[in-house]
Amino acid sequence: MSYMILSLRQKFSFHRLFLFFLATSFVWVVPEISLAGSAPPSTFADLAEKLGPSVVNVYTTQMVKAPTTPHEFFFNDPQTQEMFKRFFGVPSPFGAPGEQPREMKRTSLGSGIIASQDGYIITNNHVVENADEINVKLSSSEEYRAEVIGRDPKTDLALIKIKAAKDLPALRFGDSDGLRVGDWVLAIGNPFGFEQTVTAGIVSGKGRSLGNGPYENFIQTDASINPGNSGGPLFNMDGEMVGINTAIYSRSGGNIGIGFAIPVNTAKNIIEQLKEHGTVTRGWLGVMIQQMTPELAQQFKLDRPIGALVGEVSPGSPAEKAGIKAGDVIVEYNGRELSQMSMLPTLVAQTPVGSKVKVIVVRKGKKKDFTVEIAKLDEDQVAMGGAEEQLGRSLGLAVQTLTPDLAKSLKLEDTQGVLVTNVEPNSPAAEAGLRPGDLILEINQEPVPDLNAYNGIIKNIEKGSIVSFFLKSKGHTRFVALKFE
Repeated sequence: MSYMILSLRQKFSFHRLFLFFLATSFVWVVPEISLAGSAPPSTFADLAEKLGPSVVNVYTTQMVKAPTTPHEFFFNDPQTQEMFKRFFGVPSPFGAPGEQPREMKRTSLGSGIIASQDGYIITNNHVVENADEINVKLSSSEEYRAEVIGRDPKTDLALIKIKAAKDLPALRFGDSDGLRVGDWVLAIGNPFGFEQTVTAGIVSGKGRSLGNGPYENFIQTDASINPGNSGGPLFNMDGEMVGINTAIYSRSGGNIGIGFAIPVNTAKNIIEQLKEHGTVTRGWLGVMIQQMTPELAQQFKLDRPIGALVGEVSPGSPAEKAGIKAGDVIVEYNGRELSQMSMLPTLVAQTPVGSKVKVIVVRKGKKKDFTVEIAKLDEDQVAMGGAEEQLGRSLGLAVQTLTPDLAKSLKLEDTQGVLVTNVEPNSPAAEAGLRPGDLILEINQEPVPDLNAYNGIIKNIEKGSIVSFFLKSKGHTRFVALKFE
């Protein structure tokens, strides 16, 4: 099945939490939903009847090679082969299969949204990624073969197209920025393969990030979203699409009232580019940023922890040319206040290349204005920065270069090194005893003067290796070792 589960490294001490990118599943848990707050509308029937025809069932097939006999699942495994060689001095006697692997068909289910009368359909990238064949089933039970127009893995969006015999009922795009926490929303999709399922809930939160990329800015909802809802719409009470359902948090695989949708205001620009070019071009500012904490806000003379703290400015970047420096706190971008750091990468990415935007920073307690001409982000450029980008890595460690301004604000005597800005709970780094504020001086006895050196060493370490860190913490140096999983 084209179905993916990503471990989130035990964010809770007694449960392992899983992030589901929802294509399909074999889980049979159907949880109850408890909605707090004011009473719901008397009925959602009129909305559901009106909007249902704009939602489609997307099902894909993929040909994969499978072992021909049961023993191959175990005895052909590389670790099993290594065990036989190490303990018996011979290869596994079961290593050679009796015949060539056969091909088998793997299917997955998802949902889609009719974006135009001529057959353009929005869905999730993970629903159609690697598919050999994509089919779309309309609410009228008509079925069509679909072609991929373009995919954007970074936002998990895809645009496909069918050639229908008639004009299709396209939905209306709303304004996700206008959503408020507590607003009622409606989800329509095909959870677990059950066609045209309607669920209702409220907006539980906005600006959510799951730590898997710089462009996450999800709407959180308690409307039931389950495997198979991927790519389906989230509607407001005016019948406008405000989000594309894409992920859930779950301990069991079923819905527990924590679902996530891509805001439609984020999707609009992506879909337009996919339709026009088949690919996505993003803007580049050239800063490495980190979350502003209450403690840092006090150090940087902010009345509240807002904005994005600049830890490093890329040489030759638009930010450097405009005069932005490490230690600046970006509090406003192109007229939008940055209530949280995660807003900046998305806003920059959506800015057309060549546009001149106004950026307001706080520098040593005073506001300064800059005009920045946004450049094109190349694939090998860092979109957002050292600290948060490292959170998704197996070490569970977020770092940034120690700049003179940052060292001064934190009252550190050192002028070189990589500062630990965040440690993910229950990660290898946390278990080894690393803490925010530790200064990394060496990795595997190699000097680490800045973030480039850190990244250069880390990317060459093989998984499963033991990594040693030489740290300075609270004025004292020490070594710690952890396993790079």
